Amino acid sequence: MQGRVPEDVAVVVDAGGAIMVWSDGARRLLGYEPAEIVGTAVADLLAAGLPESTRRHVEQGRRWTGEVALRHRDGDRIVIRLRGTPLLDAEGRGLWLVTGTAPAFPTTRAERGRVPLWDLTLRQLPVPVAVYDRDARLVGANDIMTEMMGRSEEEMKGLTLWEVEPNPPFDTYDRLQRDVLRTGEMIFHEQYGKAPGEVRPHAWSMFLSPLKDGTGTVQGMSATVFDTTEQSWARRRLAVINEASLRIGSTLDVHRTAEEMAEVAVTAGFADFVTVDLLESVIRGDEPWPLPPDTPVTLRRAAQQSVLEGNPESVVDVGGTVRYPAGTLPLRTLAAARGARHRPGDPELMEWLKASPARAETVTRHLIHSVMMVPLRARGVTLGLVHFMRHRTPESFSEDDLLLAEDMVARAAVSLDNARRFTRERRTALALQRSLLPERIPELAAVDIAYRYLPTGVGADIGGDWFDVIPLSGSRVALVVGDVVGHGLHASATMGRLRTAVRTLADVDLAPDELLTQLDDLVIRLDREEGPEVRGAEETSGQVGATCLYAVYDPVSRSCTMARAGHPPPALVTPDGGVRFLDLPTGPPLGLGGLPFEASEIRLEENSLLALYTDGLIEAPGHDIEVGVSLLRQALSKPADALEETCEQVLRTLLTGRPAEDDVVLMLARTAVLDAGKVRTWQLPPDPAAVARARKMAGEQLAEWGLTEAEFATELIVSELVTNALRYGGAPIELRLIRDGTLICEVSDGSSTAPHLRRARVFDEGGRGLLLVAQLAERWGSRQTATGKTIWAEQPLPAGV
Repeated sequence: MQGRVPEDVAVVVDAGGAIMVWSDGARRLLGYEPAEIVGTAVADLLAAGLPESTRRHVEQGRRWTGEVALRHRDGDRIVIRLRGTPLLDAEGRGLWLVTGTAPAFPTTRAERGRVPLWDLTLRQLPVPVAVYDRDARLVGANDIMTEMMGRSEEEMKGLTLWEVEPNPPFDTYDRLQRDVLRTGEMIFHEQYGKAPGEVRPHAWSMFLSPLKDGTGTVQGMSATVFDTTEQSWARRRLAVINEASLRIGSTLDVHRTAEEMAEVAVTAGFADFVTVDLLESVIRGDEPWPLPPDTPVTLRRAAQQSVLEGNPESVVDVGGTVRYPAGTLPLRTLAAARGARHRPGDPELMEWLKASPARAETVTRHLIHSVMMVPLRARGVTLGLVHFMRHRTPESFSEDDLLLAEDMVARAAVSLDNARRFTRERRTALALQRSLLPERIPELAAVDIAYRYLPTGVGADIGGDWFDVIPLSGSRVALVVGDVVGHGLHASATMGRLRTAVRTLADVDLAPDELLTQLDDLVIRLDREEGPEVRGAEETSGQVGATCLYAVYDPVSRSCTMARAGHPPPALVTPDGGVRFLDLPTGPPLGLGGLPFEASEIRLEENSLLALYTDGLIEAPGHDIEVGVSLLRQALSKPADALEETCEQVLRTLLTGRPAEDDVVLMLARTAVLDAGKVRTWQLPPDPAAVARARKMAGEQLAEWGLTEAEFATELIVSELVTNALRYGGAPIELRLIRDGTLICEVSDGSSTAPHLRRARVFDEGGRGLLLVAQLAERWGSRQTATGKTIWAEQPLPAGV
């Protein structure tokens, strides 16, 4: 059998407590021969009383297990774990079998004297170990401890740590040692600093343990020290990487991402000064091109950070340009596509410094002693260059530091490229959205318009908010505000399609509720036709949706008809300054289908102010929508004389300087009333003779307005429209002339049948009326009314009128 297994200790004790059997293992453990011990009381072997639980089990005659302190023959105290088993002899008297296993290490002075390997082991341990007495004075230290302290054991023996090395942090070590000796409790302590004679800081982990005798009295203490420098540096590197992962890329802004990388490197203690230079194309959001070899490159300083306030090391301000001439060290680093570390004495770096006296001066003045240049590369393309410098940190950058810098810069490069791509997409989407919104508002007699459109300013994609002002027949005007669900290019494209659809439906002169019904059907069709490949695989059906408010104002009757599809209600400011939000039927958002829309008509006083807006104006993370509505009411309660100033007043009150969390559209419309002298209306009987009468009345009215040049064309239009009403329509028949920006002729009848052009054959007696109207008028059309339809035609006013 390999090795030696320690013998079991076995003792038999009779009912009176006398020892009956003494095994050889017990002899070896305690030193008593059987002849000396058999018959004596087992209590004489105890160095201390039995533990309470063991004593209770013995009294109750139950099996027990516990640690028992025994007295060796030479007086030493030995603690051993024993097991007691109750037995009966042949006569039925109680016995105890006490067993245990002898420890494998030396337990007595005699045995320790026979085992010198124990001391040799402690002395040659590969970790520093020292032993101190009850006064914290050195008793002994192994070889590696004396090497670490830089003194021999004889020089330090009998001295405290503070007497050996009266410098911090040894005052802390001395205090901790005395705490261990006083309390008898082990202390674990970590320390980062320089050992005596060392230049580079080290990390140390120390275990200060009490040394107790057999009675538990503290007789001294031991100190075991482990050099954990590499583990400490590894933890530090992981902390830097973790910090970079958490902080870099929190926004989709190129400049902010560059600032975050510089801040992480400096605040984590990795570098004392960091600069981030980016290609112009990256800052603009364009696709960066591969850098041509041996060609000068101009970059722009995107960010810089220093441990010193104000970045005094910098020779280029943020936003300034940095030119890398051909053949210089930074350009070669970019071409190599990997980082490099340098010291000011390196020839390549000296050449680069001499090219700029300001750069050479700042290196000398701030004692910059270590530099790393790391290219910013993502997806195989170079984005810029990062400089890391040290002047307050005494250690130069190591190869491990370079690997850490490359890892950190690679993470930042991906975030920068994402920000660049977002900048490009945002610019494209914003340009698309701007192109789809009205370039200018037409001048209208019905309303005076002012508006504001603010794309979101918090880094998210732009939304699909839109507005429109659409001139309608009869000097009326349609006001539209809408908001498409979602953000980005797809939302902008959907917004453009809906705006075009609204304009098309408005040209048909549909009532607001009918227009929203048609628009709802269109949104449902779009949702069905566009699969995930269009909207994105993560989106499902139902992603195409929108809210909309559509209002039609008539300056002749002062009536305003409105309908809304899930959109916030408009605010109305009356001429006396009162503000109220119109209680319109809500209507479902566009895209749900199957639910009706309702129109509501109100009569507006002249100089009333309508405020139409999207939810981005009144909603904000910091408050409920009711707060936004209250702020809007407050802003409109004292409108300025100029609508433009009122727009600014509203935005100042509701946005309070914060960037918009969502797109914001605000449109203000001040109503006007068309002068009664510019409108003339006649009721016509359903009699063919009414045609001539209508033509005559129209000519007289034009003469009164001074529009005699338009009499001939107008009389022909009136004649054809009245004839058409008599032939295909029915009572009541009404003729109306309106002089606004154009000359408008309207004929209404009681039939809802829509007119249409048709090609008349050579010998046909009719079919040419509307064709003639279309040739004489600049625009013409028809619209449904509550009692039938109205056919209208517009002519430009003669020059100078």
